[in-house]
Amino acid sequence: MSSTWTKVGHGFAWFFNLNLDPYGQREAERNDSRDASQSHPDVEPYEERDPTAADWLVSVVPTPRAIIHYFYRLFPFLHWITRYNLTWFIGDLIAGVTVGAVVVPQGMAYALLAELEPQYGLYSSFMGVLLYWFFATSKDITIGPVAVMSTVTGGIVNRAETAIPDVPGHVVASALAVIVGGIVCFLGLARLGWVVDFIPLPSIAAFMTGSGINIAVGQIPTMLGQNSPKKRFSTRDPTYLVIINTLKNLKYTTIDAAMGLTALLMLYIIRGTCTYLAKKYPHREKTLFFVSTLRTAFVILLYTGISAGVNLYRRTHPLFSVLGEVPRGFQHAAVPNLDPKILSFFTSELPAAVIVVLIEHISISKSFGRVNNYVIDPSQELVAIGVTNLLGPFLGAYPATGSFSRTAIKAKSGVRTPFAGVITAIVVLLALYALTAVFWYIPQASLAAVIIHAVLDVVSPPDVVYQFWRISPLEVVIFFAGVLVTIFDSIEDGIYTTVCVSFAVFIFRLFQAKGRFLGVAKVRTIGDLRSSTRTSETQSLSQEQKITPTPREGGISSERNLFIPIDHEDNSNPRVAVTHPYPGVFIYQFSELFNYPNATRFLDGLTAGIFKATRRTDPDSLGKLGDRPWNNPGPRRGQILIDNTAERPTLRAIILDCAAINNVDVTSVQALIDVRNQLDRYTQPDTVEWHFANVRNPWTRRALTAAGFGFLRPKKDDAEAGHRWKSIFSVADLADAASPLSSQGRLSKKVSAEKRVSGGDEEIGVQPPSVNDDDNVIRQVPVYGLNRPFFHADIQEALDAVLENIEYRPPILKA
Repeated sequence: MSSTWTKVGHGFAWFFNLNLDPYGQREAERNDSRDASQSHPDVEPYEERDPTAADWLVSVVPTPRAIIHYFYRLFPFLHWITRYNLTWFIGDLIAGVTVGAVVVPQGMAYALLAELEPQYGLYSSFMGVLLYWFFATSKDITIGPVAVMSTVTGGIVNRAETAIPDVPGHVVASALAVIVGGIVCFLGLARLGWVVDFIPLPSIAAFMTGSGINIAVGQIPTMLGQNSPKKRFSTRDPTYLVIINTLKNLKYTTIDAAMGLTALLMLYIIRGTCTYLAKKYPHREKTLFFVSTLRTAFVILLYTGISAGVNLYRRTHPLFSVLGEVPRGFQHAAVPNLDPKILSFFTSELPAAVIVVLIEHISISKSFGRVNNYVIDPSQELVAIGVTNLLGPFLGAYPATGSFSRTAIKAKSGVRTPFAGVITAIVVLLALYALTAVFWYIPQASLAAVIIHAVLDVVSPPDVVYQFWRISPLEVVIFFAGVLVTIFDSIEDGIYTTVCVSFAVFIFRLFQAKGRFLGVAKVRTIGDLRSSTRTSETQSLSQEQKITPTPREGGISSERNLFIPIDHEDNSNPRVAVTHPYPGVFIYQFSELFNYPNATRFLDGLTAGIFKATRRTDPDSLGKLGDRPWNNPGPRRGQILIDNTAERPTLRAIILDCAAINNVDVTSVQALIDVRNQLDRYTQPDTVEWHFANVRNPWTRRALTAAGFGFLRPKKDDAEAGHRWKSIFSVADLADAASPLSSQGRLSKKVSAEKRVSGGDEEIGVQPPSVNDDDNVIRQVPVYGLNRPFFHADIQEALDAVLENIEYRPPILKA
């Protein structure tokens, strides 16, 4: 009995004069299902049911259990904290202390990149590692100040000094952190972490490479002391200008160069020596790793000691530039100032800042998750980084994100859980309260060397670029475009360039996608040692049970049909003979999604190939000259037309391989309807059969059936037309519990999935297993609905359906 809502819907349809079944779908599906069931009473009937809008709403509206699970997932530490143990703690302690020894000097150095005083780098480092572990799904990530984000922040702070001079730089940086954190946190809470996937690897590599070069070049004048004590040029200019100005001002190099160049050289010597010795003495690899990891702390301590020895009694006039006063504790803790004047100033910079935070954090966390065999939740990682940047400014922090160098150190140090961040926070806290007096003596040139040493590690080496070239030459162009824009303009514009160009290339490829015609090649697989074993087992079983073995039961070395492009554009061997499966029957494969951007191109390729290989079924259907289309007017008056298409077949059927299609839209389906009508006119009085293989999405099947595809449309003038169709479908044996690919599954029972053909009392394919040991009928079920015989499980089934029925069509329809 119809539901109330169905009756209401029918009432609206009557009122608006809607035709709810323009193609006779209900009658056709009912007939097809009945005929198939009557032909095979041992096959349990199954009819496909279209998904509905109500089904979709049920799938997207969260249940109470899903809501509880959502809030539980916001705090991943609840999943493992109750099983925390001493072994985990020891690993976290070692990793936390190691990272803490690195983050203290790096944090202060990166604060200088952000045009802030060094203590703000320590504030950001402390809050990053302290808050992240509550929300983390990665045990390796270390949150804190990083070179690129510090450079972007520094550019904003530098411009703010001119635009809003009454606002201190750290206030602007804190406001920026709050807004960036709010945006990123919203993306995470809305579970939109997938947006990061729009940024491809070459764009990330270009961004990191260009940024690394930009930052390293900008630190060279500081390392050489060219801007000390008098600032002679800006290091915020485009990279190429900084290089030119650095070369022009070499004569102003000071003694700072001795503290900077030697520190940089020592960093590389220590790393190179440890790497060499680790290969030579593998049993010392762990010790050498920690020595190499702590090289930054060692070099800073060494040069701080030298500086203290030199400047201990000349603090008013130090011999070289030093870090200066670093306040003890959190003296700048305050509520962030979100004055509209400040927010409006950096609004245009927000996209770049957000992209930097997303790129660095998600790309690093995914990379280390794959290396260490765990899966991160991108959306939850956005929540973590968002909350860190939202709360950090209350202690004076500026924007922070994942650090590649410190994450690598943490991972190699044997970290066990995200709790290691708490250990690192304790180390930073001790530095803030116990070591601030020592920080005064740190040479700025040595800090610049630390920055250069760190950022040059993110520059993509030549072998990576060469690998890009081998995989996709076009994306190498994108890579160099991003790097060059960063060098000759700015980091922000480099980011926009790579992201926009990558997206444009993606859209271009989608628009320019083309399908391909597939042909049939007879092939067999050889070379598998299991083949002979299976063959002998099958022959032995066949002799005992008096069963004729099928080709599949004969082993893997069996002959089969392979569907490959007619023109061998898939790089298959051109000597392999590939032909269309039958005159007038075409198999067409979609290579990409089938949606509005590429629907016309796909279908233009389909019709062009068909017109080139076939002839019009009834040439006289064009009629006299006045009835012919303007673009096919026929021969001139008195001219004899030589028909060079007489040897071509007429169009019979089209099989569409939809394996690459997930969803379709109104535009693409309407284009398919238009092509169907066009080809029906081309083949009149015949009609073209449309078969679809590998359509897996139920919404796509619903869309195609709504357009009149998938079933045999009833003919009013031919009541028996539906009975001439033999429906071929695949069935599965419910009694076969063994794995369908195992030898037992194939040999202990007969084939569990086979093709059936309905129509009269005839069958083709493997006969169904009729009895078992107890003489009971083994139940079989169709894989897909019997009510839609033109939707097929694969190309072979679709081809079997076409070939089985092509000679049973009404005589008027034969060529």
